[in-house]
Amino acid sequence: MSTPERSIWDPCAPVPGAPPGFTMRGTFPTNADGVEVMLERWEAGAFEPPHSHPGDDMTVVVEGKMVVQHFRRVGDALEPDGEPLILSAGQVGYVAAGRVHDARYVEACKLIYVHNHAFGFIAAE
Repeated sequence: MSTPERSIWDPCAPVPGAPPGFTMRGTFPTNADGVEVMLERWEAGAFEPPHSHPGDDMTVVVEGKMVVQHFRRVGDALEPDGEPLILSAGQVGYVAAGRVHDARYVEACKLIYVHNHAFGFIAAE
């Protein structure tokens, strides 16, 4: 199957304050009980530092490969919580609201990201 010149992935645009290598195309909110859906593109080698989101989220990997590491707080430090989760095309990952995690994009990725309620990015300090 060939990718058309213009697809649902265009126009993805940079988001102010987001990590380098990230562009997205989002939806328009319709109600307070809805979800926010984004079509994301990440460049190979891009990295999201440890962070959390205010709602549960689901990521569907359409193309590429990414690695997600969950963390737990131990005093003032973050420690890995379990083995890294490697997601490739066709796989789905879930992260619970408030769970600290990072993401590394091993290959260029196209993702469908679904966030419960309005999206938020909370840097882990």
